[in-house]
Amino acid sequence: MLYFRHKNSIKMRITLVLLFNFIFFGLIVGQSTAYVLQFGPTAGLQKWDNSSGREPLFQYHAALSTETINNEDNKGSFYMQLGYHVKGSATRYRFFNFNNTPGGTFTEQFKFNNFSFSLGAKQRFKESASGSTRYFYFGGLRGDYTYSTNIDGLTGSDPNKKLYYPLMGGVQRWMAGFSLGGGIEFDFSELVGGQIQLSINPDVTPQYRQIAIPNVPDPWNPGQNITIPERRIRNTTVEISFGLRLLHKVVVLE
Repeated sequence: MLYFRHKNSIKMRITLVLLFNFIFFGLIVGQSTAYVLQFGPTAGLQKWDNSSGREPLFQYHAALSTETINNEDNKGSFYMQLGYHVKGSATRYRFFNFNNTPGGTFTEQFKFNNFSFSLGAKQRFKESASGSTRYFYFGGLRGDYTYSTNIDGLTGSDPNKKLYYPLMGGVQRWMAGFSLGGGIEFDFSELVGGQIQLSINPDVTPQYRQIAIPNVPDPWNPGQNITIPERRIRNTTVEISFGLRLLHKVVVLE
């Protein structure tokens, strides 16, 4: 318990340092601030034990971010974002009738409901002469916290699932990763605009980590024991976001 508290205090200090840097650089680089509310679909991908054979999980995400805006050229900015993302993967079972015709499908979802905090930089390029439409790309570091998951309810009473499905004890609540992407911004008026962006968000640290568990009774062969192998699961998401941009413009009078 003491180790857990010490580890959390280190993470809190790192977060505060990054937040201070963001505010400090924001005051220097950008006189104005943009607030962006965005949401959209998410394709969740997972690697289980370094294997990419999992099927995608289609869910959603929502995020609120702030960006520094330079009134002179509006090219580069720093951003800070807090979001909610449903990550994971899926297993899809396809059934066939006796005459080999499709009989339906069943999807089993492995869902991890995560809160994400990210810091990064954004670069813009003007598309129109008036500057009302701009392309951009961005990149940043990200930290995730797993609020909840559904894996504890997937095994049921099936002994095979209890041996080979993820266990609650292996879920990692804290993760780190990065985000990369790009998109387009457009203005509705001087202070209101919109944006569409595409991003890829891989985790560097695992969502799930379980050591090998030896001497587990084999439910199919009473009296014999087996070893549950080590398992690691990592997330990657691909997201399309539709955003509303609200500009808080500060004009310095000389």
